[in-house]
Amino acid sequence: MGNFLAMAQQSGQQQGNPIIGFLPLILLVVIFYFFIIMPQGKKRKQHQEMLSSLQKGERVLTTGGIIGTVVGVDDEKVVIKVGDGTKLEIAKGFISQKLQRI
Repeated sequence: MGNFLAMAQQSGQQQGNPIIGFLPLILLVVIFYFFIIMPQGKKRKQHQEMLSSLQKGERVLTTGGIIGTVVGVDDEKVVIKVGDGTKLEIAKGFISQKLQRI
């Protein structure tokens, strides 16, 4: 009976603070937030600002690799003119970047 009480006291002392057990998990979440989630949110915000500032005459690159000049901008789509004068309607979200004017 004395051994049982000694074992129970030892196990009670070893339990400690339960937050220390979750500390590695909390640290992992914080690292993911600062190195993955926060930069993606910043990049998404910059892309939205670029899309909202599109104007006629700007050269753009689409995610499909098409380069053209903006001839019309709408809330949901952009009309671009490609090399031979062909006009294409593209969903605004598929414009990946603005290009430098030549």
